[in-house]
Amino acid sequence: MNEAKEHPTTIRQRKPAAAADPVPPAGHADLAALNPKTTHYEFMGPHGTLLPVVGLPFVVAGLFLLCSPEGCPPAPLTDPAALWKHVATAAASVEWFSADAMTAVAVWFGLHMVLPLVLGGKVAKGSPLRNGQTLSYPINGFRALVVVAAAMLLHTRQQGLDRLVWIADHSLQLFTAAATLATSLAVSLYVSSFRGTERLADGSRGPVLLSTTGNSGYPIYDFWMGRELNPRVLWGSIDLKYLCELRPGLIGWCLLNAAFAAKEYTTTGAVSPAMIAVCVFQGYYVIDALWNEEAILTTMDITTDGFGFMLAYGDLAWVPFSYTVQARFLIMFPQQLSPAYLALICTINLIGIWIFRSSNGEKNDFRTNPDGPSVKHLKYMETKSGRKLLVSGWWGAARKINYTGDWLMALAWSLPCGFSSIVPYFYPIYFAVLLIHRSQRDDMACRLKYGADWDEYRKRVPYVFIPYVY
Repeated sequence: MNEAKEHPTTIRQRKPAAAADPVPPAGHADLAALNPKTTHYEFMGPHGTLLPVVGLPFVVAGLFLLCSPEGCPPAPLTDPAALWKHVATAAASVEWFSADAMTAVAVWFGLHMVLPLVLGGKVAKGSPLRNGQTLSYPINGFRALVVVAAAMLLHTRQQGLDRLVWIADHSLQLFTAAATLATSLAVSLYVSSFRGTERLADGSRGPVLLSTTGNSGYPIYDFWMGRELNPRVLWGSIDLKYLCELRPGLIGWCLLNAAFAAKEYTTTGAVSPAMIAVCVFQGYYVIDALWNEEAILTTMDITTDGFGFMLAYGDLAWVPFSYTVQARFLIMFPQQLSPAYLALICTINLIGIWIFRSSNGEKNDFRTNPDGPSVKHLKYMETKSGRKLLVSGWWGAARKINYTGDWLMALAWSLPCGFSSIVPYFYPIYFAVLLIHRSQRDDMACRLKYGADWDEYRKRVPYVFIPYVY
């Protein structure tokens, strides 16, 4: 998880909304109907989710240890004993915790709690909820990015690059702090979800609205999926799930990349074309997400999933520290790119952007105004639900064509790192698995939503990612 812009933060970022939950009449008092028990399980079931809860922090830590100044395993990884020795040596030589890093992460998160309240801008309405409420969201994430960028540039101009270099040198300790924050937040959210009542959008109090995917009664599963749908703090002014989805992690991703570029500059006296390519490609991705921030209000992250460890860890730790592996790799193992190879990488990235942006733009235009000049020629099929499904244009070529463009961009982020190690290719490999899983999850949700119409749609648009191939 197909919207105008969708971002993983998670072990997400790109999730189209599932079928909208029916809105009950005002005064709905049946708590069991308001918060139905989860009966369909994902992610290896109610007990299997213990594996990602325990394992995901080790995955990101492993990315630090696999590629360290001591070396980086070649591709492919054919010697497990040598690999384990390499990781063990690296783990014994690093500092995992730092009080300064803990403070920095806490201040960073606090800053993003304050910025939505003071930056103003548009306020958008979310999707109607099962309790009849509709929540409001401040659309000023791009302003937050501008404020952070301006502050960083001003500080760098006055104080030099030392602060950015400190961030690069302490990125592992910052990850540990971010993972600690995410875990603490997830625990607090799970415990808080049992409080009984919450302040509603209209100012009244009502039962806490739980997610339909994280209310199973199995603690580990609900902790992973997220039990409460829309946890809010500061008298309802800050939606924690929405806040974390795009802001601290994505803007932190750009800040970390800038820090690695600064580290390369202070070490070599220049920023290499490879580093510039990675920072520009990924920076565009973040800017595009924040510029189109409102589109996230219709994604499954916001409408359906609760806010638990999956999203909290994904937003605050996974995204900024696993998506920056390419920039971190380049400060340790610089790459010399030929003009032709650099041009090829740029072309792949531009093709990905074109597919991703054009396909999502086409769908948004059709949803907004199906008779508009850019989409009125498109063919569609009517469904019994009243929704129209496109069967021509981008969406007639493949059901998840936007995912294809997204993956091409991910590949272009890794290609500047060359082919000496598989580690910089972690993101496109992981992302391919994520997108396949996401497409299967979307397909199941749409089958429930559209019934037999979805089977007919699949016949008319048989390909998932690549026309005539898959």
